[in-house]
Amino acid sequence: MPHPSPLFSILSRLKLIQRWSLMRSTVQENVQEHSHRVACIAHALAVIRNRVFNGNVNPERAALLGLYHDAGEALTGDLPTPVKYANPELHDAYARIEDTARNRLLAMAPEPVREDFRPLFCPVPADAEAQRLVQAADKICAWLKCVEERRGGNREFLLAEATLRTKVEQLDLPEAAYFVEHFAPAFELTLDELEPAMRRSRDDAGAKVE
Repeated sequence: MPHPSPLFSILSRLKLIQRWSLMRSTVQENVQEHSHRVACIAHALAVIRNRVFNGNVNPERAALLGLYHDAGEALTGDLPTPVKYANPELHDAYARIEDTARNRLLAMAPEPVREDFRPLFCPVPADAEAQRLVQAADKICAWLKCVEERRGGNREFLLAEATLRTKVEQLDLPEAAYFVEHFAPAFELTLDELEPAMRRSRDDAGAKVE
């Protein structure tokens, strides 16, 4: 019998790691949920780049990298941003810790499949553009979380929302600006307010099919 690999058992613990640990949240968000959201938006950014801005990024690759982008936190936990960026020395030290964690995860993959997992844990140059979209999606997700908290009446996230909105605007990625213009406004709506928008989308899609 081969020794069991702990890789996916360890990764499954991402659902136990809460984000925004220094802030009071109306709805808790764990790293596994965040990773899924990043993957979806990274995929969308790649599709937008290709279809609207004549780019050439593999959307499925961007989504996959998004799913694994915080995998190392299964071993390190989620260090709050104010702590991580408190000073350059602390940031550099944490970067080394993250690198070590990702390499530890890679070592958990059985040898016959290890090289297939390497780009998911240790970024490679071939994925540079997809990784850039993942990083953009990460910022967009953090900002949208703040929007949702503010809409829920939580003033705790007001400064973070403003700061992250500025960072999203400074991404200098047309696909990110497109996403913000076309998708972000709906996050300000209630479910009842979303219903007319869903109905219009359904009617528009039906008209195009006909």
